[in-house]
This record gives sequence, structure tokens and C-alpha cells, in this order.
Amino acid sequence: MEINKTYIYELSITTQGPLYPPSEVIDKNGDFVVIGTLPQEGERNWGMAIVDKKTPVPTFGYVEPYLIKKDLSNASIKELSDIELFTLPLPLPSNNYPMVFAPEQCPNAGEVVRDSCSLNQAYISDYRESDGRRKINKITLADWVKAEGTLTVTVADNSRSARFDFVFSHLIPNSLYTVMSLRENDLNPAMLSRPGPLGIPNVFVTDEHGSASYWAILDNPFPSNVDEDANRIINVVVLFMSSQQSYGGAIGLYGLGGDIHAHLKLKKSDFHDITTLG
Repeated sequence: MEINKTYIYELSITTQGPLYPPSEVIDKNGDFVVIGTLPQEGERNWGMAIVDKKTPVPTFGYVEPYLIKKDLSNASIKELSDIELFTLPLPLPSNNYPMVFAPEQCPNAGEVVRDSCSLNQAYISDYRESDGRRKINKITLADWVKAEGTLTVTVADNSRSARFDFVFSHLIPNSLYTVMSLRENDLNPAMLSRPGPLGIPNVFVTDEHGSASYWAILDNPFPSNVDEDANRIINVVVLFMSSQQSYGGAIGLYGLGGDIHAHLKLKKSDFHDITTLG
């Protein structure tokens, strides 16, 4: 019998999904609070910065340098504590991603209009005060950057499936999170595919310390690139759900900061050394 193959990855703090919108959270001024890739002239480096809400937005598949208002790479905890995080308004600003995330549940997502909210007091569908919403303190960038996560991927002995095991600490306490997969074609303008959950249900709730765990088993998540129809998983993203909801086979109704907010992921596309069978 073949021994199971195990791969371990440390996840990185982020606020970014695709490059546009530049971030999935904003500050009180409506500018993007970015932890992720910062395109500049001729280069793309990972960093932390406030990006102007008027930053140029190219056609999907192209990149323009961000208009950086303030570099936060060397910011103190006090400075980070002064930056409260908010959801993006709807329709999503600075968005060039032509995707309907929940085609059955919300096919008209781009037509919905909603103001930005504090991340800890975001819009919840059908909410009533009597329902007992858990109280969460305001969420600042200092809170956000504490997050840690480890992913262990174990390929089954027949190589036809893989198990994903996550362990988290210092996430936002008492909150709903989900996990999504990013596949090769999810950002490919030539043959765009819809991002989906990593497992169903793809939900976990953090405890009062922000700790949690999650697992999922997927059939053939890493097919060989020899297969023209292969759409391998190349990244996983841990999403803070400001809506406190999950959406079955969709990652969110609006995505990209409207109701989901990337908190942890791999800095670069990975899993290149893993192959599974169909």
C-alpha cells in the first residue's frame, strides 16, 4: 500500500482576493486597506498599504499600478489600531471581475445598492434585534494582522482524493468564517470559472480566543496539467463572513468585500508538486 503523502503550508494574512478591488476591506474614508500584492510600475510586491479609492481600474486581466496613499509596512501597533475596517459598499467599487458568485441565489448582485458598514456590524439578511446577534468589538487592522493558520494536505493512498486540514488562531473571535478554493481558471479571462467552496459545508465558527479548526475532503483537486480540462486548485482562502452567513455552493452573494473578506491565504499559487487522479 502506498503511504499517504502529506504537505504542510503556513497561511499568510491578507485582505485581498483578486487585484481588483484592491482589497476586501476599506477604512473610514473609503480607501482600500491592502495586505497583499501591490502592483507598482514594473513590479508586484507583497506589502501593506492604504490604496486610494480612485486608483485606476483596468480591464479584467490587465494591471495598473496602485495609487498608494500610505505605506503601512513599518506601521506601529498603535497606528494599526487606529484603522477600523469596513465592508465595501454595493455595487462594489474598483471592481473589474466579471463574476456572478451566486447565480441561483442572487443573479442580480451587481444591481444591489448598499452603504459600507463597520465590519463588526455588517448587514445580515432578515436580522432582528431579538435574534441575539453575538456582540463583536470593532475590528481594526491591528486585530486583523494577528491571525495565524496552518494547512495540512494529505493525499489518499489511491491518489484519487485529498484531505485539507486547517488549524487557526487569533482570528476574529465568535465569528463565522468559510473556506474557498481558487482554481487555475478562476482568474483566467480566456476561460473563466466560478470560485467555489472548499468542501460543503465550508463553515467554521471561532471561539472567544479566535481559535478554530476545519477540514474538507475533495475528489481529484489536483489533476495533471496534461488534461486540457484540468482546473487545479492553486490556492485556498479563509474568508471572514461579515454577513454571518454561508451560501451552499457559492462563496458569497456579492463577494470581494461585499459580504466576504479574505483573511488568510497562500501568498503565491501553490500545490504544484501534488497530483491526484480522476
